[in-house]
This record gives sequence, C-alpha cells and structure tokens, in this order.
Amino acid sequence: MRLILIATMAALMVGQAAAKDVLSGASLYADVARYASFGLHRFGSPGDRATADWIASELSAAGFAIKFQPVVLGRQYVVERASVETAGTAVEATPFWWPPEDKASFHLSAPLARDGDVTGKILWVDLPFDRGAYLGPAHRAAIAEAAARKPAAILLMIGNPADDRFAYKVTQEDAPWPVPVMVAGAKTRATFERALASGAPVTFDVAGHYDRNVSGRNVIAETGIGRGPTIVVSTPMTGWYTCVCERGPGIANFLALARTAAAENWPAHFVFIATAGHEIGHGGMELFLKDGAPKDTLAWIHFGSSNTCYAFAEGARTNRPEEERYLVLSKSAVALTDEAFVAVAAKRLVAEKQAVGELRDVHAAGYANFLGMAGRHQTFHTPADDLTATGPDILEPVARAFVGAARKIVERGDAAFR
Repeated sequence: MRLILIATMAALMVGQAAAKDVLSGASLYADVARYASFGLHRFGSPGDRATADWIASELSAAGFAIKFQPVVLGRQYVVERASVETAGTAVEATPFWWPPEDKASFHLSAPLARDGDVTGKILWVDLPFDRGAYLGPAHRAAIAEAAARKPAAILLMIGNPADDRFAYKVTQEDAPWPVPVMVAGAKTRATFERALASGAPVTFDVAGHYDRNVSGRNVIAETGIGRGPTIVVSTPMTGWYTCVCERGPGIANFLALARTAAAENWPAHFVFIATAGHEIGHGGMELFLKDGAPKDTLAWIHFGSSNTCYAFAEGARTNRPEEERYLVLSKSAVALTDEAFVAVAAKRLVAEKQAVGELRDVHAAGYANFLGMAGRHQTFHTPADDLTATGPDILEPVARAFVGAARKIVERGDAAFR
C-alpha cells in the first residue's frame, strides 16, 4: 500500500513544472479575455456556440476525449433591437423575460405614470436590490400587481450596485408577463423623472422573436477511464449578457485544472462538463444529471459565478477580491477546503440542506462530496460586466487553490473527505 501511495504521489509530481504556466495570472486572464471576445453569451446565441467550440478545442488539445451533448430547451426569446426614448433622449433597455407572445416585437408611445389611474400608460416600477440572482415569488407578485392596474406596458428598474440593466435567471416554466416589461438602468433615472414631470411621452421600440426547441450543447471531456476514482468538474458557459466576470474566471479555472490534471497525468478518471442554458433554467446541468453524469464519484468540483472579481468601495474599483463570494461545500469537504483555500478569502457555505447555483442540482441529485465557489460582483447580471472586473493578480490564487484541492483529493482518495 505504501509503495502504491509513493508511486501515486510521484505520478502527480511528474510534469508539474510544465503545468505551472497554465496557473499563472496572465494565462488565466488570457482565457477570460478569449471568453469575452465571443460577446453575448445567451443560450442559443452565436456567442454560446463559439464558446462551446473553443472550450472543446482547448480540452481536446489537453488530451481529453470530447463529445457534445445536445441541449434542447423549449423556448428562447431573441432580442434584435430594444430601446426606450423620451424627449429626444434614447436609453438602452432590455425586455424582461418572458415577454408576451404577441408582443415579441412592438412599438408603443404613451405617458409615464407611477400613481393614480395608469390605464393605457407606461407604469414605472422599482424592484429593490435583494442580492438575488433568480426570479422569485416576490418579483412575480410585484409585476403581477403592476400589470393588474392595466398599464399598456411597464418600465422596470431593478436595484443593483452598477445601477445598470439587471436580469434575473428564469425557468422554462415561467409564464409570459401580461404586458411588455422593459428594464432600464437606474443610472438613467433622471431622464424618466423629467418625462414624468413634463408629461412627455415615452416610446418603447422592440424588435424580437421567440424561437422554439432551441438547440445548444454541453461540452463533456473525459480522460483516465479506469485509472482511479471518478472526479467531476463543472462550470456553466451561458448568461444574460457578455457575463465576463460572472462566467469567465470560472471557465479559466476549469480549463486550468483540466490542463494541469492532464499534463501531470493524475491517476484518476476525470469528467469535465461545461453546461449550457444556465440563465433560463439550468437546462444543461439538468440534462447532464439525468443522462451522462457518472453515478459513483469521489468528488464533484464546481466553478460557479463571479468567483474572482474585484471589489468596489465608494464607487471605485479596488485591487481586492470581491467580499461577496462563497465556498459552497458538503460537510465532508470542510477540512479539505480549510487546508487548500487558506490563502483565498471566501465565506464558507456548508450545504447540509441546500446549495446555490448549479451545485444545488448536484446536491439534490445525491452527490455526497462536493466543493465549489460562487458569488456576485459589482456588475453581476448587467451589460457592464467586462474585462475590467477581474485581473491576473486575483485570478491566480483561486486557480492554485482549486488545483491544490483537486490534487489532494487524488492523492488521498476517500480520506480527503473524512
């Protein structure tokens, strides 16, 4: 047994020097920049397809066997053009999912109102900042109550630190709104205050359409079948906008871990899964868990949202990582993460009853040993999420911590979770 352990540790060290460069901040940031270059990452978009192709090519180059798992979701709304205009000032806006079927495209001009009889007018509604990412009962109730007042449409501002257009994740089962709902950023509030005071009409201009049975793909990469315990590593690929710091660092970490495990020839069976459809129902992860996920795993590692983004203070970006990030883990992984993530500031969220993000699906499916990182940042779920939100200096410690944790799992086997 001792000889086997020594041989295993030696195998883990072979090629370690060759793999170090993929864990450098510069290498990680280059992957984030490549992800950003594909633009909009909404499910079914050209950016979604390009991202899947790129991740597959990178994992193939690292030596993994690749397959695409088709993901078909019942519907997706596609925005071609959307704006709000008043008194000669145009404001960028986004329809709030899901728009009425018969108003996928529409043009409307009407007075803006907040109080009194709003019949036939555009009703201005504010939702407070609640730190959430998912459309929930309180949001639905607020919109339903507003729509019951019979406005022609709703102008919606959702509180968020960036004062920009915020989007909540939705599901395929959510019903369309009774009237069109357009989201504008709170930074444009003064424009609409003037319209409200003057009685100037507000014009909504939207061109869009619904697609049915929309196709996307999960990327599944595998290596080391039969060589040791099975470890699954996952990350989502899609999101509402460019979602550069929401998704990019997780994907960079995902690729860095894959490249390291392959270069060092770790004695384990690895399954890497990049999922599609995250923002409209976790469709890709749901499918993988039903068809494709190995049932018997030693561990599941997940790279969730915003795991390496800069914090803001007094409206300015700092050089510190965002404080609102969490290590989401099973109770069995507490000791391991305390050891491997000693240099990474993150709050611990031990998921005895419910996890967050796609790890909640993993947890609900009965996987006992898991760890991941997820959070939110200044421009989370808004169009302002770009490359300035992260950097090489904060990317590298997180990548090295995850690689260190994975290495310990391979070295120790079941003992890593005792």
